[in-house]
Amino acid sequence: MNMKTIYITLLALFLLTSNILFKTCNAARECGKTPIPAAAASMTPCLAAARNTRARVTPPCCSKVTALIKTAPRCLCAVILSPLARQAGINPGIAITIPKRCNIRNRPIGKKCGRYVVP
Repeated sequence: MNMKTIYITLLALFLLTSNILFKTCNAARECGKTPIPAAAASMTPCLAAARNTRARVTPPCCSKVTALIKTAPRCLCAVILSPLARQAGINPGIAITIPKRCNIRNRPIGKKCGRYVVP
């Protein structure tokens, strides 16, 4: 292989790698500087309400969700669809209803969260 081929191959590899890293970094910023798993772990007061529509949404849960929506609205989706939430038995279709069940006025109404729509 000549130097030009090696140079082009290395440049293509660098661009591909940097594009993957850029997408990974952007995904982590949905919750600001807080990693998504840490944001998901902070939502433990909402576990029962995120598993069952008949479960009462507790005031600590509502305050956490309100704060999350105010500081990083896209973070709620990232948390609901995170692997940690899935491991905890969270049903995204139920969890997405928590802002409405908390009567949060400035909630993101009609927004998509994966295949789920915020009511």
